[in-house]
Amino acid sequence: MRIIAGKHRGRTLIVSQGMEIRPTSDRVKESFFQILSLRLAGARVLDLFAGSGALGIEALSRGAAEAVFNDSSRDSVAVLKKNLAAVKEEGKVYTLDFRTCLKTVSGEFDLIFADPPYREDYAAEICRLVSERGLLKRGGLLILESEREESAPEGWKMADARSYGRTKIYMLERSFS
Repeated sequence: MRIIAGKHRGRTLIVSQGMEIRPTSDRVKESFFQILSLRLAGARVLDLFAGSGALGIEALSRGAAEAVFNDSSRDSVAVLKKNLAAVKEEGKVYTLDFRTCLKTVSGEFDLIFADPPYREDYAAEICRLVSERGLLKRGGLLILESEREESAPEGWKMADARSYGRTKIYMLERSFS
């Protein structure tokens, strides 16, 4: 796993090991970060199922101002902290269930990365909690990684959807009335 672009380009990240770990491939990460490139400068980012922190660290490398990381696994958070130290970046790091994290974090985000375990169907619940708490700025994106066919829940619209083999990336925006 490596950082694709930006000030930390080419740096290798440590990746957690185990059956539950499924890091976003470099190919997928490179593709959707190219789509997001104009949104990254100065952005506030939440990496909700952070694992090694690859998505949030990539965002910081490409100009995001702040990244907040969360993962329920203590082992993953230990790896994430090592990766942040290796690239000399800082970020607020939580070791919480995603629901608790979304109920705890404050402020609005420009981008929220949600890469939950594929066997779980958390998309609608994540969207509901983000909406209820007002965590996504107007014009911000919730980037959901899944292997399922997803549709935009009520109150959301699909800004973009891409398929990379088994991996599907959905970019969702809140529908503000």
